Amino acid sequence: MDTKEKEILSLFLPEGTLEWFDLIEATKTDTNIRIILEEKNIPPVTEKERGKKVISKGLKDILIDDYPIRGRKTELILRRRYWQVEDSDKLLKRNIQLCAGGTQLEKEFANFLKE
Repeated sequence: MDTKEKEILSLFLPEGTLEWFDLIEATKTDTNIRIILEEKNIPPVTEKERGKKVISKGLKDILIDDYPIRGRKTELILRRRYWQVEDSDKLLKRNIQLCAGGTQLEKEFANFLKE
């Protein structure tokens, strides 16, 4: 995706999304727009884990209902990645807050609905 396309797409996504996610797929029906984003394989390594092998252990899909676009319900599917540190049971996950607490709504959309 070139810079211009990324800039345009970022207008429709929660702030900072493209910093941590890559666009995988976007589909449109008469009633829905579905955007699938996958977290980049960049482990959140702390000083403690630095120098140890960190292995991607899979993805977990999270569905977020977002602002309607062009009269269509918009669904963001974030494929969140988690990692395991070599010789440890510890799993790592990046702390990215895109949903409003206790909801499956994007933060800005949840605030809009409160007003």
